[in-house]
Amino acid sequence: MPAKLHSYLAGAWYEAPDEGRPLLDAATGAEVARLSRRPVDAVAALRHAREVGGPALRELTFHQRARLLKSLGKHLTAHTDEFHTLSTRTGATRRDSVLDIDGGIGVLFVYGSKGAKELPDGHVLPDGDTEPVGRQGTFGVLHIHVPRLGAAVQINAFNFPVWGMLEKLAPALLAGLPSVVKPAGQTAYLTELVFRRIIESGILPEGAVQLVCAPPDGILDALAGQDLLSVTGSAATARTLRSHPAVVGRAVRFNAEADSLNCAVLGPDATPGTPEFDLFTKTLVTEMTVKAGQKCTAIRRALVPAGLIDAVQEAVSEELDGIRVGNPADPTIAMGPLAGLGQREEVLRALKTLTAAARVVHGDPDRFDVLDGDRTRGAFLPPLLLRCDDPDRAEPHEVEAFGPVTTLLPYDGTAAHAVDLAARGEGSLVASVVTHDPGFAREILLGAAPWHGRLHLLDRTDAAESTGHGSPLPHTVHGGPGRAGGGEELGGIRSVLHHMQRTAVQGPPDTLAMLTEHRPGSPAQAE
Repeated sequence: MPAKLHSYLAGAWYEAPDEGRPLLDAATGAEVARLSRRPVDAVAALRHAREVGGPALRELTFHQRARLLKSLGKHLTAHTDEFHTLSTRTGATRRDSVLDIDGGIGVLFVYGSKGAKELPDGHVLPDGDTEPVGRQGTFGVLHIHVPRLGAAVQINAFNFPVWGMLEKLAPALLAGLPSVVKPAGQTAYLTELVFRRIIESGILPEGAVQLVCAPPDGILDALAGQDLLSVTGSAATARTLRSHPAVVGRAVRFNAEADSLNCAVLGPDATPGTPEFDLFTKTLVTEMTVKAGQKCTAIRRALVPAGLIDAVQEAVSEELDGIRVGNPADPTIAMGPLAGLGQREEVLRALKTLTAAARVVHGDPDRFDVLDGDRTRGAFLPPLLLRCDDPDRAEPHEVEAFGPVTTLLPYDGTAAHAVDLAARGEGSLVASVVTHDPGFAREILLGAAPWHGRLHLLDRTDAAESTGHGSPLPHTVHGGPGRAGGGEELGGIRSVLHHMQRTAVQGPPDTLAMLTEHRPGSPAQAE
């Protein structure tokens, strides 16, 4: 029988006594591991984080914590081959795994560097300068950020089992807050492997990180006012957790990053033969096929000038014809399966709803080739391009198929109409605007920014260095308003502050100055 996943709690690995439920290979249906059905002692885990992990981290300065992140990044980099091998069992191709594994480790390095360069080598982070209040200069006010005394609980989604953990862990550790990690069940075996290597390294203080490979029962009930809850998942999941009595009643700091109906807008100047037209079509194909479309940032709605929609459909379909779907263990495969059969069924249900308003113009979920995979036991689907000629239909703006599915929607060629359609998603993580017309880009930006956490402007001048539509960087805010969850992750030091408490301190200026004796770039700066 495959091994059962362990939790890491209060300084020790714990194996639950039940047989657990099977976790299956996304391509073959073979059993990879087992996950316990029994909840852990969440009260004890959070107490250990608050009483052991928190004090140990708060003893360290920002620069010392930054060095821990860099050391951890180097340690995990030495194990990436092992991680990549197991990642294929989740349905991830080599390209997918680089985003998840190497991208997650990269977050550790970025925050390690930012902590050394942008934060003081001390325990207190000033928020601005001291402001004198009295005429004599004997009384002033200074705002400061200090570590909270609780724990950061992260509840993660199945699609990024490594990046999802590390992108939350890095700013929390830099802020001095211990973390309790709850991975999604489907791909928890990869999270557990990476977590094992973290613990084996001995780099982090005891209690700084714990892992729950079990149902989440009891975790939310045990949260207190100094804790933080970060959730990645569906909009429905975010709404449920946000309204939990403990979260509401104890004012637990809450952050949600939810899936959303992200869009890409093709400018009217981007006609066939222009670099922007080609960039747009290639971007659509990339976002449909990377991670088999299982990304919270994937493009679900492609807004195209009505006069160009036929050309876009033809170009995208031609590129999709070359996509090989199959077992990601084969390096020639461009798109692997979805994470599991249940996920495939969810996509097919959403597709049925979408096709009440749109038609499938490329791909057939019942007839497609699978290379070196099991069509029955594997969670395969082909890329599916839809077209809805009536952009006022509600379904494309309300229903997300969390897989390799994108819908083409026409707009009248004006920025105002494109903005109106983009806003019908009621809040998204990201939108791309592909145009070489700065005026059109500016109109879209000003109109669409209130509805999006990130805007990606793409044209011939930045294409070579662009990191793409779907890849949130540690430097950029990841989150969005409305349906996207209303939260923010990453964004450089912004997410570190989310894990801290801002307090106004009033008193003598000389005393206040003692709180800020170490500044970024001081001789004590981390390496």
